[in-house]
Amino acid sequence: MNLKDFLNMLLKNTPFEVVGKGDVNISVSAGVGIAETAKWRPHWKIEKYNESSELYAIEEWDGNCLLNAGITALLTLLIGGGGTAFNNANAYIGIGDSTTAAVASQTGLQAAANKAYLAMDATYPQVLNQTVTFRGTAGAGVAGYSWQEFIIVNANTGSGTALCRKVENHSSKPINDTWVVSCTVTIS
Repeated sequence: MNLKDFLNMLLKNTPFEVVGKGDVNISVSAGVGIAETAKWRPHWKIEKYNESSELYAIEEWDGNCLLNAGITALLTLLIGGGGTAFNNANAYIGIGDSTTAAVASQTGLQAAANKAYLAMDATYPQVLNQTVTFRGTAGAGVAGYSWQEFIIVNANTGSGTALCRKVENHSSKPINDTWVVSCTVTIS
């Protein structure tokens, strides 16, 4: 018995069928459509300006943890089910100093005391094709502590719904510096 016949015998009374000869050209088909997948690709950036408005560093990194409540909010908004949109009036980038690892069940910043919520800069968030960009500015006197955790949230308090969270050390912001932080998310 050849390999094709043997495999067809094993798959008898199933929707599968073996086509081809030998062990090089065999394929198995379930007779169903193509499965679709989506990829969430976040990219973060901090532009660091000194008190003289001179750019002295740009830091970039990828990734974050989608949070369960944020996923639910996105899906609910998608179907018109209500909720607070992540728009210019409501979206914030939260910055804290907690180093607690990100997990999907978290609902916001983990820092107890050192945290700030940066309002969206004018015209942000922006959507271009499959990409959304959130951007906020921490000017002089704002968030002068160690930047360890980052979220996108739809309120400037702990009561908002956080979409995602990233934990990564990006040093301490000098109180008189201005740091511009952005998160660009591409879904494909």
